[in-house]
Amino acid sequence: MNTVSETTTDTSLLDAMTKVADARDTRALTHLFDHYAPRIRAFCLAAQPGANLMADDIAQEVMIRIWNKAHLYNPATASLNTWIFTIARNARIDYMRKNGRYQSDIDPEEFWSEMADENADPFREAQQQRDEERIREGLRQLPNEQQQVLSKVYLEGKSHSEASEELGLPLGTVKSRVRLALSKLSVIIKR
Repeated sequence: MNTVSETTTDTSLLDAMTKVADARDTRALTHLFDHYAPRIRAFCLAAQPGANLMADDIAQEVMIRIWNKAHLYNPATASLNTWIFTIARNARIDYMRKNGRYQSDIDPEEFWSEMADENADPFREAQQQRDEERIREGLRQLPNEQQQVLSKVYLEGKSHSEASEELGLPLGTVKSRVRLALSKLSVIIKR
């Protein structure tokens, strides 16, 4: 019984191939796709387990080649399965050559971190360095209590309430010291 259904399937596949070759019948191509795409995927996955994207790409490429070369198929030369799986094997080799040749041991993260910014503005960088130095110098001129509060809030990124808890100060005191310190810092930096 299995042989009869296989023969019927083979005949319908040959008919579909003929319709694709002679009339560019998309319904016939759909029939071929439904039959062969899962088998081509399995063929690819047997060689490279887990390479689902590769298997999908190759199955699609094979179906495109079938659509474009159906007129070249000669049933007297090879069975339809042999012809299609030869195309699949060649498509897989082409895929591996195309995508495997350019692999390298370069870590892209390392590459980008070492690359200089082409749009860097040396004047802006110099200004930023001067500003940072002025701020550091200004911080040194503030009383210790104000330095501590600004350090907690702006350098460590703590909230006012977290700074209050860590320094053992009332929340209002922390807020007023931050305001006073910023005000003094502004005057020092503008000099």
